[in-house]
Amino acid sequence: MKHLIPLLAFSFLIGCDGEKSNVAPSKDSPEETASETKPPKSVSVKPNLKYEVEGDAVTITGCAEDASGELVIPEKIEGKSVTTIGNQAFVGCNNLKSITIPNSVTSIGGFAFFMCDKLTSFTIPDSVTSIGNQAFYDCTSLKSITIPNSVTSIGYAAFQNCKGLTSITIPDSVTSIGEDAFGDCQSLTSIKIGNGVTSIGGFKDCTSLTSITIPDSVTSIGDVAFNGCSSLTSITIPDSVRSIGRYAFSNCTSLTSITIPDSVSSIGGATFSECTNLRSVTIPDSVTSIGDSAFSECTNLTSITIPDDVTSIGHFAFAHCKILTSIKIPYGVTSIGRSAFEGCRSLTSITIPNSITSIWVYAFANCTSLISITIPDSVTSIDKLAFVGCRSLTAITFLGDAPKIGNDAFKESSPTIYREANAKGWGDTLAGRPVKLITEKP
Repeated sequence: MKHLIPLLAFSFLIGCDGEKSNVAPSKDSPEETASETKPPKSVSVKPNLKYEVEGDAVTITGCAEDASGELVIPEKIEGKSVTTIGNQAFVGCNNLKSITIPNSVTSIGGFAFFMCDKLTSFTIPDSVTSIGNQAFYDCTSLKSITIPNSVTSIGYAAFQNCKGLTSITIPDSVTSIGEDAFGDCQSLTSIKIGNGVTSIGGFKDCTSLTSITIPDSVTSIGDVAFNGCSSLTSITIPDSVRSIGRYAFSNCTSLTSITIPDSVSSIGGATFSECTNLRSVTIPDSVTSIGDSAFSECTNLTSITIPDDVTSIGHFAFAHCKILTSIKIPYGVTSIGRSAFEGCRSLTSITIPNSITSIWVYAFANCTSLISITIPDSVTSIDKLAFVGCRSLTAITFLGDAPKIGNDAFKESSPTIYREANAKGWGDTLAGRPVKLITEKP
């Protein structure tokens, strides 16, 4: 059953200047004044609130859109406790500057204060256990908020685009932080994360964030967790972390070095892509796969050691790492992915192990400093344009039978092909390039 707290005589109402009334809402006597009745413990609110009663609990479901100034939600309505701020309860209340929630409230619903863009401060009572999805989304004037120890979960995009928020402390009680929970909080410079969180994420495009401490309770760093945190210079990943998600640190353009603990087994797709100042990375022996575009566009990365247990290097994994000079692919990797080393124009040498069976399209495209390369006998196929634009490539040595190869594999390159005398399937040319015996190499 829906109700509406009626308007009181306007001379006692909270005006546009935000002053509070001393009159409690009354269903039976809306004409009573402060001099005729003693205000109860639950202070009055202005403007009218919509609410629903179910059993002994009240849920706030709506508020007049012309609400302004300071709003105090009563602890009781009709003698029953207000326990919930419902979904979308204050959507459109764009002139509210502060809201007081009573200690009786245990949950704040999704979109509850969505786009309340004049709201400057907010205190969540220690009775609240959950903050819903997009609860404070786009509260652009919100400068501070206290999350109490009672809260266990912060929903998806709960504080996204709160551009005035400068710092946040997440208590130990919180065990989950939703994706984009604090995304686009562009003034956020520091974050303290409590020891209850097991999966971390939600700080995408926090462009003023310079440092963060990840507690030992965290076992996974989620997708796009710190994507676009362009002021983040360093980060320590604890040994408790087992997985790092896709785009987790992508476009962290101030990040210069990172050490991945030996508890991590996989590096997700584009995890460190566009970290343009990243100079060194330590990948532990525990890592078995490097995802697509994992280090693409890391234009200051000079060297990297891929551990022996890695069996998969994704497409574009090191594409456009412009000053990467050398790399050793470990035995166990079976294919060199699409554009894996495309645009690595300082790469002068690379070791391909005998476990590789295929080299994908654009794998070494525009590696303009690559002079020679040896292809092991395990390789059976080379895609088109695999070595396109390798203008310095003068010699490719094949240790096995002639592979299946795209006709334009060496487009804009002019290597001489050298082969073993007893290898099969060879002719005078390969993809338009002359073929000679290894014994004829200068």
